[in-house]
Amino acid sequence: MPKWKTQKDYIARRHKRLRKKVVGTAERPRMCVSLSSKHLYVQFIDDAAGKTLAASSTLDSKFRETGQNVNVAGAAALGKIAAEKATEAGLTTVVFDRGGFQYHGRVKAIAEAAREAGLKF
Repeated sequence: MPKWKTQKDYIARRHKRLRKKVVGTAERPRMCVSLSSKHLYVQFIDDAAGKTLAASSTLDSKFRETGQNVNVAGAAALGKIAAEKATEAGLTTVVFDRGGFQYHGRVKAIAEAAREAGLKF
């Protein structure tokens, strides 16, 4: 019998395992992606200082102006908006943290759109 009971538990265990390797610094912050059933969130975090340098989500007014839904196309739009906010904050290279979610669908769309907008992983 598995040690995890629900999908949420498995995602938390996978994220804990992933965070052993992925650490953000001031020069190369961690781009953390979080998903819920209704919204998507992206943060750029300096783990050494414990600060969020930039953040974006589907709740932002910039995203709402695009008129996108929270699907793969909306995730791509959010990735582009997040990359623009990161470059405004002076960030060019990041470490990608998928947050325990599979690199598929919305997570993949966010990452690819951020790369196209100029961020380097």
